[in-house]
Amino acid sequence: MRAMILDAPRRPLRLAEVPDPAPGRGEVLIRVRACGVCRTDLHVIDGDLPRPKQPVIPGHQIVGVVAALGEGVSGLEPGARVGVPWLGGSCGQCRHCRGGRENLCDGARYTGYQIDGGFAELCAADARFCFPIPEGYPDLQAAPLLCAGLIGYRSLQMAGDAETLGFYGFGAAAHILIQVAVHQGREVFAFTSPGDRERQEYARRLGAIWAGGSDEAPPRPLDAAIIFAPVGALVPAALRAVDKGGAVVCAGIHMSDIPAFPYSILWEERVVRSVANLTRRDGEEFLALAPRIPVRTAVTSYPLERAAEALEDLREGRFHGAAVITVAGDAHSGQGT
Repeated sequence: MRAMILDAPRRPLRLAEVPDPAPGRGEVLIRVRACGVCRTDLHVIDGDLPRPKQPVIPGHQIVGVVAALGEGVSGLEPGARVGVPWLGGSCGQCRHCRGGRENLCDGARYTGYQIDGGFAELCAADARFCFPIPEGYPDLQAAPLLCAGLIGYRSLQMAGDAETLGFYGFGAAAHILIQVAVHQGREVFAFTSPGDRERQEYARRLGAIWAGGSDEAPPRPLDAAIIFAPVGALVPAALRAVDKGGAVVCAGIHMSDIPAFPYSILWEERVVRSVANLTRRDGEEFLALAPRIPVRTAVTSYPLERAAEALEDLREGRFHGAAVITVAGDAHSGQGT
């Protein structure tokens, strides 16, 4: 099969012919149709995340069709359209797994990081961590739901019942989450890079009641803020923007160092917390909710051999919404087989 290979962190991706994977016990073989591009892919490639599989096939927002079943798989059949997220497996036995927080499992394994991912024509995945794709979502539009959507949804849960929300960074996750927040009757304030008027206008079109630079104060205090940009300096900025008792939620897997800040902006029971990965319950809940809103994803597509270009365009903010790698020739085809 064809695949984009990362031989080691800080090395360029290369297109190669590699052997087809074989599904092990409890796994399914998936013929990949599309795979979303995520900032976490950049963190893997840039070496921000420790101990990746080497070499590894990146990509963890996979939409495809089950091609074969490994031993012991039940509940899935060949031809089923499924999605594969970042969380690719957990031990199922530790206190975190038993307590419904498998996202914190020390033995968790991640797609496109410790498990070969979706920048390839085929991949093998743990059947228990595959999600049915909702009807009505073409492959390209479904792919961003599997990380941008899921991490955004978990971040929104961490923000509690906040009625006024700030989004710092307005990329793939924010363009999905704003649709959920507006549907729930919340007010969204969008913060972008200073001077990025085009992205601010995009946020307004999606329902933000205010949009400005991350160096600006919102017109009124926020109940909570979610930071999508991997910039530690945004933490004190967000703390200054939230009201007493407010929460600042850091949604990324990696962030630059948070600078020192005065205790006074944390005082009055403000909270800073992180979001780690996702659980299968998050996936089930969000993928049931998305079609009811309905969430619409804006995508820019790239063929498999241009995956490195897609990643650089993501790094430089050259598109709105999400980037998606098309793998199968019928990746635009909608649903089913």
